[in-house]
Amino acid sequence: MKFVVPMAFSHPAHCCALARAAEQTGWDCAAVSDHVVHPERIRAPYPYTPDGAPRWQPDAPWPDPWVAIGAMAATTERLEFFTNIFVLPMRNPFLVAKAVGTASLISGGRVALGIGVGWMEDEFELLGQDFRTRGRRADEMIAVMRKLWAGGMVEHHGRFYDFDRLQMSPACPHPIPLYGGGLSDVALRRAAVLCDGWISDLHTMAELREIVARLRRYRREADRSEEAFSIIAAVSDAFDADRIRRLGDLGVTHYTTMPWLLYGAGMDVVEDKLAGLRRFADEVIAKVRG
Repeated sequence: MKFVVPMAFSHPAHCCALARAAEQTGWDCAAVSDHVVHPERIRAPYPYTPDGAPRWQPDAPWPDPWVAIGAMAATTERLEFFTNIFVLPMRNPFLVAKAVGTASLISGGRVALGIGVGWMEDEFELLGQDFRTRGRRADEMIAVMRKLWAGGMVEHHGRFYDFDRLQMSPACPHPIPLYGGGLSDVALRRAAVLCDGWISDLHTMAELREIVARLRRYRREADRSEEAFSIIAAVSDAFDADRIRRLGDLGVTHYTTMPWLLYGAGMDVVEDKLAGLRRFADEVIAKVRG
């Protein structure tokens, strides 16, 4: 079991200190979330709350994921990083491939790309990308980026992206895992068939059991069941060592939590967050691994 500390809603000035402390205390990964802007009026409901309201306020910090990951990677040696999640079809695939490939190269292969197709149409319009085709474009972007990361001359002739032979340098000497997010049947199939893992929302253990069973079925149907597949989960009813061990029996490979919230600390004071991170490492991570 790997342990993941999310940087969502943390001030960018906290990220490097949290990453260093996470590495020192036995955490394995840091995850960075993604939004570009927060419109005053959002047309679409947020899909992961009962009332459709976002879980954050308009002034919540959303640093650029790849700038933040680059900074944290430069101050650590072992900690791994991924996006949780990055709205892929809101971007240009060449620019995404360049940013992620560069982060992987300079970090020594400690980077993975967690993707989703997005829900906020307003952001897509501002970035000049078509919202209606976002799922199909994301699928094709995955193929495009894998080609670009491989190095050498490559070409692609698809529905949305069409280019003759070209090369993106330097090539990525390390594999870049792709994790798919989302709860719809299409999203789960994308993660199972095209990606190397799946990133959850916040679930109970019972909900995860059902989702993991579906992912495994889709992997079998795609003839990928023998390949490694990561399950990155945030769980609403598993906080102690015994229940986290049971998550491993379900197939969960990465456990995600903001430990400072478990101990009553807020998001504003970095010293309180560091204390929560260290306490969870001592009281839970050490027992899970002991």
